This record gives sequence, structure tokens and C-alpha cells, in this order.
Amino acid sequence: MEKLTSPRVIETILRKNALHFNKRFGQNFLIDENIVRKIVDAGEVGEEDLVLEIGSGIGTMTQVLSECAKKVITVEIDKKLIPVLKETLADCTNVEIIQGDILKTNIREILGDDLGKMPLKIIANLPYYVTTPIIMGFLESDLPFEGMTFMIQKEVGERLCGKPGTKAYGSLSIAAQFYSDVTIDFNVPSHVFMPKPKVDSIVVSFKKLAEPRIHLENQKLFFSVVKASFLNRRKTLINGLSMNTNYEKEIILEVLKECAIEPGIRGEMLTGSEFAKIANGLYAYGIPEEPVSK
Repeated sequence: MEKLTSPRVIETILRKNALHFNKRFGQNFLIDENIVRKIVDAGEVGEEDLVLEIGSGIGTMTQVLSECAKKVITVEIDKKLIPVLKETLADCTNVEIIQGDILKTNIREILGDDLGKMPLKIIANLPYYVTTPIIMGFLESDLPFEGMTFMIQKEVGERLCGKPGTKAYGSLSIAAQFYSDVTIDFNVPSHVFMPKPKVDSIVVSFKKLAEPRIHLENQKLFFSVVKASFLNRRKTLINGLSMNTNYEKEIILEVLKECAIEPGIRGEMLTGSEFAKIANGLYAYGIPEEPVSK
């Protein structure tokens, strides 16, 4: 079985199938075998695992996953790559190839009877343009996965793991960490891809919590408060909430006082638990229509 990280092999496959790198699907193929194996290791893929891979490409990571997992189901959006995958993965008898858009795919349906019988891991080299909807879609789902490991744009990975008071911290940080423990595994330089992207990448892993780490009276209101606090990052917390929610300023001030949170602080300094206190406090006053933004 040829190593698909070889630039020569990649060029031969593309030429043989009259293919070109598809910018629409964010196609950048890894040409470093060590990086591929480090991603699989970061995903803690074991011989009893069921792996869902998003974005097969030409099968570079799929080959390695097939060596480590009991079964791999790989989903590729590009129809033109399906014949290639059937060739490059011909020796991988534990791999099932699905053509489709992961955002429009019924995951439970494609996993079938295997779901629940084997530990589920999700692994992907995600196209930058769909990173957030894919990650949040899985975190918000009820799929019983043990972990997810994604290679994504470095800036997005830093935002997912952002801590209060840092430039990277924002509503995406709070949302991801509400559902999971998020860790940065390692950085990936742009030169290990073909073609070379304009930005560096990062590998991030998620361990989904059995229950969200903070208690909420109303989850929708919580995320509305978080969003309102970050819409104008340079504004103070009281101004952000007053401008971007339908709560009266007097009510917001009263709730902040009850929570012992200074109105003049910026939202980026608050933890998820502090945002929860605010949201729970506001919930006692009811939920105005369209609470997210005016």
C-alpha cells in the first residue's frame, strides 16, 4: 500500500484521475506521515473503536485510522474523490466510504447498528470554512462519542481554548467549554500540506462532558447574554447587555449587583460560571421577546 503522504503519489493520483485541488472544499492534503500519526494518537484511537472521519481526501489519514481502529466510517463531500478512495483504500477492509456533506448527513443513520456497540471517536482535518458549524453541531448533539480530534485553523483552535482576559477568548470559547473539555494537542505548520495553505493549523481535542459544567435556568438565555456581551468587545458589560438585549438597564444593574459583578468590567473578563449567574438572575425577571439583540 503506497503512502499517500508522498507528494509524488498525490500528483500521480490527481493526474491519473484528471483532478485538481478543490478550493471550494478546502482541499489541502497532508504530506507528513508523522503528523498524520500524531493526529490519530491524539485521538486515542484503539483497536475496539468505531471512528467517524470527516473529509477523507484521498484517504491519507483513513489508511492510518484503519490500522488502529476496529471500524472506520469516512464521509467525503467531493464526489470526484470517491473512485480514488475506492482505489487507495481497497486494502482497508474495515473502512466504509460515504459520499455526502457531513452537515446534511444523518449521522446516526450512517453509523447504524455499530453506534453504542463500540466506543465512538470523531477525527478530521476540517476545512476552515465549516469548522465552527461542524464542531458545535457535534457538541450540541446527543451522539454518544468519547472524544473528537480535529485539525483546524490555528486562530480558531486558540479561540476554542481561549481563557478569560485573553484576546482569543470569546463566545465560541464559552460555548465549546460549556459542553466539553478542550485541549490543544500540537501546532501544524503550513509546509506539511499540499498545496500549502496561507495559515498554520492546530490539532485540538474535545472530551464531551456527561452534563454541562454549569447550571442554567435557561440555556438559550445564557448564550444570548454571552453573545450580547461580546458583540462590542470594547464596551463595558453593562453597556453591552443594555445595547444588545431587551432587558431594562435598571434590571441588568440589579442583577449584576446581586451577582457581585462590576458593571464597568468588560465581558471578556468573565468566566462561563459568571455569565451563568447573570443569565440565571435575569431569568427571574422573565424573558423579553427576542432577547439576543435589538
